[in-house]
Amino acid sequence: MTEEILMVRVYLHEADHGRRKTLMQEILTLLQDQHGVEGVTVFRGIAGFGASGEVRADDILRLNVDLPLMIQFFDVPKVAEAAIGILGDLVPGRHIVSWPAKRYGAATSLSNKS
Repeated sequence: MTEEILMVRVYLHEADHGRRKTLMQEILTLLQDQHGVEGVTVFRGIAGFGASGEVRADDILRLNVDLPLMIQFFDVPKVAEAAIGILGDLVPGRHIVSWPAKRYGAATSLSNKS
């Protein structure tokens, strides 16, 4: 059995701040509490750069590390798109991307959302 889902990635840095706590923590709270999305994972990069061209890398000589983060989640398109709508106000400069995908396997009570 397959189900159409929407995969979403949000690109951040460790030092990005939200309104009350780190931006990563705010996003995780929103995704879990307000949208109940499935399959949220946060990846911490060892190096990266964005539009500014500033390379951010894990270096033992640096005391303050501001490494890239990537939050990835998926859900049925209706739920994922609603989450993207709210995240758009929090996440800076076009750092949210999405693409359609398929979920394989038997349905569970968590994946029976409409």
